[in-house]
Amino acid sequence: MTRRRRIYEGKAKVLFEGPEPGTLVQYFKDDATAFNNQKRGTITGKGVLNNRISEYLMTRLGEIGVPTHFVRRLNMREQLVREVEIIPIELVVRNVAAGSLTKRFGIPEGTPLPRSIVEYYYKSDELGDPMVSEEHITAFGWASPQDLDDMMALSLRINDYLTGLFLGIGLRLVDFKLEFGRLWENEEMRIVLADEISPDNCRLWDIKTNEKLDKDRFRQDLGQVEEAYQEVARRLGILPEGGPGDLKGPKVMQ
Repeated sequence: MTRRRRIYEGKAKVLFEGPEPGTLVQYFKDDATAFNNQKRGTITGKGVLNNRISEYLMTRLGEIGVPTHFVRRLNMREQLVREVEIIPIELVVRNVAAGSLTKRFGIPEGTPLPRSIVEYYYKSDELGDPMVSEEHITAFGWASPQDLDDMMALSLRINDYLTGLFLGIGLRLVDFKLEFGRLWENEEMRIVLADEISPDNCRLWDIKTNEKLDKDRFRQDLGQVEEAYQEVARRLGILPEGGPGDLKGPKVMQ
């Protein structure tokens, strides 16, 4: 890590200069934060698990034609990604009421939503990632109407696919956060999925018990945080090398 030029460090990952132009090395940390960095801690082994989980899900999405920044996993904590111009908007796709949605509208946690709802948030730790509208996004030049159309279409497609994938291993995809970037290739620009997909930015509940298997265990002091991340990896069949039950594909839950 010390030999490479550090490009950016976030709450859960570090980006380093890649081995060739147009690439970056994305390093997954064990650091955990919640409530806009007000709560901090460490989840032992989280970086290793999130690297594997995100690799698996990005690869599967790529196979169905969703463009992503992911190239390949390099080792236990690092993956090679394409360098993209990150759009400063987070898209949150909600299928079941949880988190801030329950507080804003007084909806009981766990209530299925009439349809999937997509919300926009402006990426700013200083401002607490405020919720914004399409009008804000286009007026302030954070993204164009075409960018938003592409991001929305990809988000709904990703939601459809991941909902089915997690259902097959006994997990309910309650909600999740996505980030996108602009990838420039030979004067052509396209919107691609960036960042990661893991229990850090997905709410995943066991279908039978509603047990939470994501970062809410850290946020809400539920304990067994590492075990929850391990269980998601176990069901997907992607525990780290040498780990028990290191399978090649997802384990279907009966």
